Amino acid sequence: MLEWIVLICIAILVAVLWPGSKYFGNDNHQHDSLISGLGILRRQTKERVPERCIAERGVDRAQTASGTSENAPTVALICKPSALANYLLKHCRTFRNFSPCTGWTWQASAFLQTVYGACWPYQSPIHFVRDHLQLNDDGLVALDWAVSLAGASYHKRGRTSSNSTSPVLIIIPNSFGKITGNVLKLCEAALSHGYLPVVFNRRSHNGAHLTTLKLQQFGDPGDLREAVRYIRYRQPAGRLYAVSESTGSGLLLSYLGECGSSSYVTAAACLSPVLRCQSWFENGPRWPLQWALVAYQKLCLSRYRTVLGNSVHTDALFSCSSLRGQEEALFCQSGPKASSPGSNGSATSGAWEAYWERNEPLRDVDEVAIPVLNVCSQDDPVRGEPQSTLPLELFETNPHFFLLLTGRGGHCGFSTQPEERGGGGPGGTGGTSWSHRALLEFFRATTDFFAAEERAKQLAARRRGLGAAGVGRAFRHRSVSTCKKVPACSHNIHTIYNWQRSYTR
Repeated sequence: MLEWIVLICIAILVAVLWPGSKYFGNDNHQHDSLISGLGILRRQTKERVPERCIAERGVDRAQTASGTSENAPTVALICKPSALANYLLKHCRTFRNFSPCTGWTWQASAFLQTVYGACWPYQSPIHFVRDHLQLNDDGLVALDWAVSLAGASYHKRGRTSSNSTSPVLIIIPNSFGKITGNVLKLCEAALSHGYLPVVFNRRSHNGAHLTTLKLQQFGDPGDLREAVRYIRYRQPAGRLYAVSESTGSGLLLSYLGECGSSSYVTAAACLSPVLRCQSWFENGPRWPLQWALVAYQKLCLSRYRTVLGNSVHTDALFSCSSLRGQEEALFCQSGPKASSPGSNGSATSGAWEAYWERNEPLRDVDEVAIPVLNVCSQDDPVRGEPQSTLPLELFETNPHFFLLLTGRGGHCGFSTQPEERGGGGPGGTGGTSWSHRALLEFFRATTDFFAAEERAKQLAARRRGLGAAGVGRAFRHRSVSTCKKVPACSHNIHTIYNWQRSYTR
């Protein structure tokens, strides 16, 4: 144990000191230049489309006031011009108010923000009640319902009222199964805003039992689809929202793309998402972070080493030193006797490309039918450089995708000045995170916008004499989307899912 602690300390010291300018945010001119350039592009577009509001108000004001970096914008909303974008700019104050920490403090370091949020223990005042959901193939996923400690005694079996109209917030952690302080703080913020937060844990993650030889592939939404249907069955009167953290965005975007307008989700958000996933696995983050992620995944899988030996090449799995090697060993080998990754270049390369054809999160991006907010930072040390890792053309052409891009913030960090944290304590641990406030405002504004659209449709229908009594009821029980109506389920839901057999702890 002592050796691990020493290695971690050495890795942190090396990462901080080499090169220091990368981690302590001294390259502000490079970061601000991208946002400033986006502001110039938006003003040109705004001149061509005057009736549309392009989400760069803060950029315009800052650049007209002064061309120096002191007045450079700290946040920009990048999206296709639309009425929804105008509405978000008008009603989401958090989108325009981001004051990152500056100077030589650990909160101004992208790397230290990331490490602190991922590794530092956080004492959460909330309690989780777990449901184990049995899937079609007898696998198990865990759903952790967040409740306050004061109300935990009323949720001994994790059964909230099916008549509750409270919205449900589905939280998808990173693909490595680590429950970070960011997830716990998001659950607190959601509870305080009237949501019912539920954390989705994949097979074998966070104490969920591995009852089959199947692990969930990076972008396979099958298990999440069954979990969403179960949540919808338990909470039929409440709207569903979804949030993913870090690499968990791959699963959420795959689900939204495959299900389209039948996703049951009203709106979604991705915190520090990794959007070019195949390239990210091939190139990997900087070596201290990649080493830590590989080591953590090995630690989590080591308890299943014997049983996984029947389906994967465990020697290759536990000897590899890269994220790509682990993913190939788990999902791109034909069996336990298959050659180790790299021994047969052409066969491994073909399997790798085929794997990402099935699991690339943006493969069905054109089918996404709900608004999706992506909160990203330019200095994210896990995702990499924004020029090569952020598909800006997606946000500029797809009306359902919105990118809230900050100059600083690290990976799921977004530390702000004390006055911006709403009374947060020292060290940036108190108060509601800026990114959490932003996504909760996004959910509220999006819901209000589409509710106003539905009311306008009802009014127009009444004027035409068609009546609109059923329109309001349909809106309440479907995704907020103008796409096709979800067909009614024609089968007996209990004959397919063994939800009565799920158990809690």
